[in-house]
Parts: sequence; structure tokens; C-alpha cells
Amino acid sequence: MPKAAKSIIFWCIAALLVIAAVGPFVWLLATALKPQGDNIFDTAALWPAHPTLENFAEVWQKVPLGQYLINSVAVSILAIGLNLAISVLAGYPLARMRFTGKPIVFGIVLASMMIPFQVILIPLYQLMLKLGLTDYTGGQSLFSPFNIWVGLAIPVAVSGFGMLFIRQSLAGLPKALEEAALLDGCTPLQTLWYIILPLIQPALATLAIFTLMASWGEFLWPSITVSQPQHYTLPVGLVALQSAFSSNWRVVAAGTIISMVPMLVLFLLFQRFFIRGLNDGGVKG
Repeated sequence: MPKAAKSIIFWCIAALLVIAAVGPFVWLLATALKPQGDNIFDTAALWPAHPTLENFAEVWQKVPLGQYLINSVAVSILAIGLNLAISVLAGYPLARMRFTGKPIVFGIVLASMMIPFQVILIPLYQLMLKLGLTDYTGGQSLFSPFNIWVGLAIPVAVSGFGMLFIRQSLAGLPKALEEAALLDGCTPLQTLWYIILPLIQPALATLAIFTLMASWGEFLWPSITVSQPQHYTLPVGLVALQSAFSSNWRVVAAGTIISMVPMLVLFLLFQRFFIRGLNDGGVKG
């Protein structure tokens, strides 16, 4: 086959993949910008002739979308902080230290990645209920929002993937760094904080993005552990929004777009760390 024909086929396939990936988002944005008189199912006029922001204003006024956003941000920050701390403290000894039972511990970490979340859903919920980290308290919430946020963040805060990812990133660093730190009188924690962590910042940023994606889009766990609208995260709130505006898909699309904006902004800001961290965590070890 001629080189020009191969190039044409390649670009055609690439264009189809781009359309398949971006097309739904374009349709969603176009729906959110359409005025009330336009037919959202009119394929002949995908983009509205007179775009409007009325749907965004309506969804923000009629639904506590701001509270949903605050809850999602708080839960994501807690999940990221806990996941990074636990993954580093678990991945560092697995990669850099020698201790009895290390292969067994490493095997348990790998095995934990194979257990579906639905298997531990019920016992985890019972634990959160006994610890007071849900809002099921006889119809009235007796706990602070912080407790609810912690309960929502727990399933994402402990990740076998995060421990393995950090372990792989640490495994490629030279031992001479720790030996030099030991000669200078550093403790293992000081070595980790002042020397090791600055060297794996791309991996930490990548794990933070993965954690954010998992926490931001989680629906099953928040829908089970919270019952009051003021504690809803964005995914649960969007389902409630769909129920409230089932006949007005323009408003539903506007709320969905609002929920996507923070993720897109953060990904664009940390894209270079994300790509570099994937390379560091995927080829070393």
C-alpha cells in the first residue's frame, strides 16, 4: 500500500476517534446553550443560532449546586491528602527498606487491587455507621459536615494502586541518596520528606489526579452514605437534578457542564506532571 494511502487511512481513523471522544461533550455544551424554544434533538442545527446562559443561571438558582460543589471539593481534598500520605508511607518501605514478611505484604497490596469495591461495601458502610461518619441519624444529622466528608473520602483514601504506583516511582532512585542522608544524620522520615519526596513530585501529582478523578466521579458510595441534600456531592446532586428537571434537558446539561469545569481546569494545569509521572511510575522498578 502506498505511503500516502496509509497516511490518509491513519488520519481518517484518528479523526473518527476524536469525533467519538469529543462529540458527546460538544452536544452537551450545545444543549446547555440552547434557548427554550430550540429543539435539542434537531440534528440539522447542532449548535444553537442564539446561544444563551439562561440555563446555567436557572440551575444555579433553583438547585443548591454550590453546596454540592463545596462537598465534592472538600471530599476530593481529603481523599487526595489521605491517599498521598498513606501511599507514600506504605510505598517507601516496600521500595527502599528490608523487613520480615515484605513479599507477603507486597502480595497483599497487589491482591487488594483485585477485590471489587462491592465486596467490601456492606462491612465498610457498617463501620462508617458505627463511627458516625454518615448522616443517617434518625432523620437529623448530629455530626459536622467534616465527619460526613471524611466518611465519603475513606473508600478512595486507601488504594493498593496508589501504594504500588509510589513504590514503582521510588524503586528507581539511587541508594546513594539515602546513604548520603544517613551520613548527614537524617532519620528515615527526614530522608523521605527532604530528599525523596521532592524527586517524585510528578508521580505524586499523577496520583493526586487519579485520586481526584475517582473521588469526583464517585456515585455509588455517596448515594448510600448520605441521605440529606445538603450533604450531596455533585454526582448525586446531578441525579437529583435530572429527577427535578426531567423534561428540561437544557438545565440538566448546564449542571453537568458546571460539574466538569473544575476537572478540566485542574487537568490542564497539571498535564505535564501527569504525563511525566506516568512515565516515572510505569517503567521503573
